[in-house]
Amino acid sequence: MKKLIIALVAIAVLLVVFLVIGPFFVLYEGQQAVVVRLGQIVATHTEAGLKFKSPFLDNVVVYTKKILPWDGEPQRIPTKENQFIFVDMTARWRIADPVKFYESVSTLNDAYGRLDDVIDSAVRTIISQNFLREAVRNSNVIMESTNVETFETGDAADSDSLRQLTQTESSFELISKGREKLSNEMLVEVARLVPEYGIEVIDVVPRQIKYSEELTESVYSRMIKERNQIAQAFRSLGEGKKAEWLGKLENEQRTILSAAYEKAETLKGAADAQASAIYARSYGRDPGFYSFWRALESYKQTMPSFSKTMSTELDYFQFLYGPSGR
Repeated sequence: MKKLIIALVAIAVLLVVFLVIGPFFVLYEGQQAVVVRLGQIVATHTEAGLKFKSPFLDNVVVYTKKILPWDGEPQRIPTKENQFIFVDMTARWRIADPVKFYESVSTLNDAYGRLDDVIDSAVRTIISQNFLREAVRNSNVIMESTNVETFETGDAADSDSLRQLTQTESSFELISKGREKLSNEMLVEVARLVPEYGIEVIDVVPRQIKYSEELTESVYSRMIKERNQIAQAFRSLGEGKKAEWLGKLENEQRTILSAAYEKAETLKGAADAQASAIYARSYGRDPGFYSFWRALESYKQTMPSFSKTMSTELDYFQFLYGPSGR
């Protein structure tokens, strides 16, 4: 009996040791595992639950089943027309085949290294095969936009003239693919290579596309040129309005001066007629006084300009030195 108890105790101890060593392992939701025995994969588990392994012989490698992010470094890539842009891509992926994944890359860090090579290569290939407009635009909606920059001046005719002066040809070209299709082409290129690593790439999308410095300078120059063209349109319209108003001003000035001159001449004529009538009446009353008065008026005008007088016997000086004038 004593030996039986000892045997049961030994069996219990061995059972506890066996359980402590770990013949079982738990696979949680969102996990998958491969069981490796002496370097060989003997089992795979993709469903959650309590799983069995051989103690001392089996090694369990657990991988996640979740979708994982991949973020690349910005690349300076030339487009088909040799315009350089910085492309920053991101992707989502997951471990689709844990056996191939273990055999080819083993760890997540190694997987990220493989994805760096594959995705960066695909992005560079697709971008360099297409024009810049295909990478930065996704549709031709901008070509159909009716939102045109307008300038209101308060005058419908001036607004129409300004609109015609500022009208420029569209600098946008039609695209045949667009950014979304390029992303799909990148995904196709990547999906062709990654299955051998047990990886499934779900999508590859651009996180940011940025112009290089020289291309940015070119874009700014074009924008400045367009603004200068609009400014020149305003200056041209202003010069035209200035010339128009100056013309109106000169015409009005000539009209006013002409009317004033006509009125002045009319008044002068009337005054001269009235003066002549007065002079005629005065001369008729006393011809001698009239001659005397006219001579004095003439002396006032002429004498200050004489530097010297050689003789006073002229009839002109009859009222100054003549017997009847003294």
